[in-house]
Amino acid sequence: MDYSGKTMGEAFNALKTRLADYTHFQQAESLLSWDQETYMPPGAVVDRGEQLATLSKFSHELFVAPKTGRLLRDAAKEDVVAGNPDSDEAAIVRVTLRDYKKERKIPVDFVTELERARAQSHQAWVEARKASDFRHFEPWLTKMIDFARRYADLQGYKEHPYDALLDRFEPEMRTSHARKIFAQLRDGQAPLVKAISAKADAISDAPLHGHFPREKQIEFATRVSKQFGYDYNHGRMDFAAHPFETSFSARDVRITTRLYENFFNPMLFGTLHETGHALYEQGVSTAFAHTPLEHGVSLGIHESQSRMWENLVGRSHEFWEHFYPELQATFPEQFRPVSLDDFYRAINRVSPSFIRVEADEVTYNMHIMVRFELELDLIEGKLKVRDLPEAWNARYKEYLGITPPNDAVGVLQDTHWGIGLIGYFATYTLGNLASVQLFEQAEVDIPALRDNIRAGNFAPLLQWLRANIHQYGRKYSPDEIMRKATGKPLSAQPYLNYLKRKYSQIYGL
Repeated sequence: MDYSGKTMGEAFNALKTRLADYTHFQQAESLLSWDQETYMPPGAVVDRGEQLATLSKFSHELFVAPKTGRLLRDAAKEDVVAGNPDSDEAAIVRVTLRDYKKERKIPVDFVTELERARAQSHQAWVEARKASDFRHFEPWLTKMIDFARRYADLQGYKEHPYDALLDRFEPEMRTSHARKIFAQLRDGQAPLVKAISAKADAISDAPLHGHFPREKQIEFATRVSKQFGYDYNHGRMDFAAHPFETSFSARDVRITTRLYENFFNPMLFGTLHETGHALYEQGVSTAFAHTPLEHGVSLGIHESQSRMWENLVGRSHEFWEHFYPELQATFPEQFRPVSLDDFYRAINRVSPSFIRVEADEVTYNMHIMVRFELELDLIEGKLKVRDLPEAWNARYKEYLGITPPNDAVGVLQDTHWGIGLIGYFATYTLGNLASVQLFEQAEVDIPALRDNIRAGNFAPLLQWLRANIHQYGRKYSPDEIMRKATGKPLSAQPYLNYLKRKYSQIYGL
């Protein structure tokens, strides 16, 4: 049917119906992937790969079909879209058209082949990490790097093949820009790291190591995430080898975490981190439901939410002024003898570590630099997959002064490469930068923000985030989101100032 010239939105409504079918396929894929990482028996991995390949084939073919293109073109001419370029309807057409043009470049055979490989690659990573044996994972990672190179070639790029990979996770970001940001962070953080290193023994994290019963950890972390605003009626928490959040819709947003009974940090701060992601997804406007816009705009902006709730809120003194008495009541033997200030310093202790997700704020970006640079070397062919463990250990020695004792805490610790997420890691650092810039603007707009946190009242901050970020989904680009919320483009300086201010106080610099 030709919808051109219509003014009542027939083409737009037909487009939304088609996009709903597409997103339902994608949600089913996500559900199977979530199950694979949480409950699926390992012996089902080959069948799961076939199931995912079939779903991805149908969803891809539906999305890139000529009919989708015709509906997009016709909807763009209708008054409901053309008459208001800043409307939600116009955004749905604009963003979907961008996705459509990109996906049209990818053959369906590539999509199905990748999905089959990803399922088996992830299982190989799980097994390799458990055995601390990189060689078990090496052939699958080789496949994932090959897929990444092929994807970049199919998409095309102006400057660097990595641009095409980075754009999947951070639209409009370029490799050259990411390199400049990392260089600025290296130069800006070096004096702080050096000054803290001179006082390395000034703070002890001994109170965080001991015996913390599983059920008590779960109960405390769940209570905090609920108080942040995570809606468990439309979400749930499970456990996975590597913590993650996944969203099927704003009404079904799930988180996973991991727990050690001999170390307090991973369960709580991992849960707060994934809660930040979940709050974003639960706050997207219902106007974008069942369309490609119903999720966060980019992984950098997404990470700004998780790092904000984990660090700027969860590791703040104000937060623990409220929650520390509850924590002491939950773990009296471990924390009653420890003062609030000593506990606050312990959870903010700066010390080079092997595990990225457990790293302190000051050294965290060094973990990302290692991965970002190694990915570039792999894509450029400067580094062979078989030589990755040696290169990984060398970078950790150079950047953090430590050498991983085995593959499990070294090159195998992250799940991303196992599922082909090449181009992802830089977004963690972009999220760190955005988290501070956004939080500082929230402080300007909510003068009592820190008093709210001190009182355990997180609603004002969540409402500000919902109004300035969450509700928009993918309506605006990452740069537009930052400019609308803060009046400025993303900058590293607020983050550097924050680190210097906070850790100078903690370490008495």
